Amino acid sequence: MNIGGAAAIQSDPETGSVTGTAQGGATCRHCDAPLDIVLADLGHSPVANDMIPNDRIGEPEATYPLAVRVCGQCWLAQAGDVLPADALFRADYTYFSSHSTTWLAHARAYVDMAIERFGLTADSKVVEVACNDGYLLQYVKAAGIPCFGVEPTAGPAEMARRLGIDVDVEFMTEAYGKSLAARGWQADLVTANNVLAHVPDINDFVRGIAAILKPEGVATFEVQHLLRLMQGRQFDTIYHEHFSYLSLIAAERLFDAAGLRVFAVDNLPTHGGSVRFFVCRKDAARPNEISLEAMRGEELEYGLDNPATYRAWRADILQTKFALLELLLDLKKQGKTIVGYGAPAKGVTLLNYCGVDRDFIDYTVDRAPSKQGCYFPGVGVPILDPGEILNTRPDYVLILPWNLKDEIKEQMAAVRDWGGKFIVPVPKAQIED
Repeated sequence: MNIGGAAAIQSDPETGSVTGTAQGGATCRHCDAPLDIVLADLGHSPVANDMIPNDRIGEPEATYPLAVRVCGQCWLAQAGDVLPADALFRADYTYFSSHSTTWLAHARAYVDMAIERFGLTADSKVVEVACNDGYLLQYVKAAGIPCFGVEPTAGPAEMARRLGIDVDVEFMTEAYGKSLAARGWQADLVTANNVLAHVPDINDFVRGIAAILKPEGVATFEVQHLLRLMQGRQFDTIYHEHFSYLSLIAAERLFDAAGLRVFAVDNLPTHGGSVRFFVCRKDAARPNEISLEAMRGEELEYGLDNPATYRAWRADILQTKFALLELLLDLKKQGKTIVGYGAPAKGVTLLNYCGVDRDFIDYTVDRAPSKQGCYFPGVGVPILDPGEILNTRPDYVLILPWNLKDEIKEQMAAVRDWGGKFIVPVPKAQIED
């Protein structure tokens, strides 16, 4: 299946930039229907988590087309394949889930919920796909429930092993799922948080999940909800590592094709608005819950089955871009100092699409040691230790992981001591105390 991938892209040997398009001849990664509805075209952007180390500053940087199209047949929103998955999720992948206290609390609450709701015991088995550094399975293990992790990147997988969690460094596929089941790891609960959007062959991935699910087992998938993304103008959550953007109406078609059924959903506040799909085998003895009808109705009322809804969204994100630039320009004209907080993937999209470089923000900070001393790709903004904010006492702090703004404002409460304020860029840039 081709979605306007590498064959349509060429690299400039002088600049390192990549030209071409992921538009022509594209077909849906789920149903192979033509992709003729454009949701967003953000131009060319670097790979979101490819922070630039100090010794590579000044070298040519590769950028790739960043656009999302929607299938008018199954309504799956999706990006083009401009890079293979193993180029995006390498051994030196720098995202570690445990660096966020908010996310750890979310994981603990999920495990407590799952144990009670599904009656998990020491005789149960739990498998997490994309277990990262063990942020979630540590709570499963502490509850005395056998668990196993699957993680495609070696760095986070090693951190999970240090917590005593068994982990395979693998991508989930149908073939791997069958082999894992043959090893005795058919699961009562499979959890997959914020990974479904990251897989290029989404059908093969879901079939892999089906292969390790017991007849009455449950799989849960947490993904950013396309509806919330569009309502909140969250264009910065579009980046190359996200191959798909899910709604319930698209997910039901996706899981049905793999012999699975969505029987319930939860609305979640994470990542600016997420959805948790509860999935079982089609013939499992689990009735569909009322939450399905409510969410499906909300999506249809918004127009997620109408091509015009998607095509009109470009005007919304342009307004968000303009509002941020106008605010930053006004503050810089007043002689104010502005820095960033965080170096998330969404920050790479935001800064590059809006053209926000060191002319606007002096630096950003991040709690992850693996990112400190590096630079944002494309815009060259340095990433420092959070303590630098206390040293330089900027007038404004632009919160790039805006979904964690409350946690960050609490961590950086000292900013208020010198009259500093915070800027939240999405859905419309605004100053907050």
